[in-house]
Amino acid sequence: MFDIKSFYEAVSVKDAIQALVKDTDAEIISGGTDVLIRVREGKDAGRSLVSIHNLEELKGVKLLEDGNLWIGAGTSFSHITNDPLIKEYIPMLGDAVDMVGGPQIRNTGTIGGNICNGATSADSASTMWTLEADVVLEGPEGERTVPVCEFYTGPGRTVRDRCEVCKGFVIRRESFEGWTGHYIKYGKRKAMEIATLGCAVRVKLSPDKKRIEDVRLGYGVAGPTPLRCLKAEEGLRGHDINDSDAIHAFGKDALTQVNPRTSWRASKEFRLQLIEELSKRALKEAIKKAGGKIDA
Repeated sequence: MFDIKSFYEAVSVKDAIQALVKDTDAEIISGGTDVLIRVREGKDAGRSLVSIHNLEELKGVKLLEDGNLWIGAGTSFSHITNDPLIKEYIPMLGDAVDMVGGPQIRNTGTIGGNICNGATSADSASTMWTLEADVVLEGPEGERTVPVCEFYTGPGRTVRDRCEVCKGFVIRRESFEGWTGHYIKYGKRKAMEIATLGCAVRVKLSPDKKRIEDVRLGYGVAGPTPLRCLKAEEGLRGHDINDSDAIHAFGKDALTQVNPRTSWRASKEFRLQLIEELSKRALKEAIKKAGGKIDA
């Protein structure tokens, strides 16, 4: 049994906010794949839950009038993977969230919960960083937008106030138009495994597909929060896709901007090896998906 003080099903985002303000012991629950585990473990036992799981206004993917993509916070992983707009514009995100847990988790868990949980191991996190997504929050004081790179404040911590509801994510047109990407999740098992390391690379190639015009490199579990390696990105821009020295330096530069730790899943030293190697593997796959021809 779950030790829950009360359970309230909100009928709208504003209704959920009012319920959170009224009950100082309350917290948001959507899919429940993270919250209910914490309750069962006793970490959040005895608290009230305000459910936003059935709010249609928080679900789905749509192309906005300005050409940007909107992903509702209550959209399940399975929906994201199979959504036509995701497949057309950012299939990398669909591939990343398709690596979360098993089918039951992917059918229930939401991208909003995955990001708001604040875990550096979240499979969507490093990809969302390379997409430079904006997080849309609404609370008692109104709506605000926070860049995902400013959303995390530490392990399991974000800037979201307890009384705020994550409504969704905006991915700007310039962050996906002309870009391709690849995400690699390393784990000890092939299924239902929390990432030992996650690596996301996005590239924009020149019209002749021979030069890297732009690149983004993001990691999960390479530090206390997801992160971007801006120095590695800067060093690779403008290089030929088959410049082996530049690709080698790409992996080396990444090592200067990470801070992995030793855990029961892997040592710091092993994670550093993964950080260097996976950056190069993900880069090459991203280039191939963009139509570039890699010699090696």
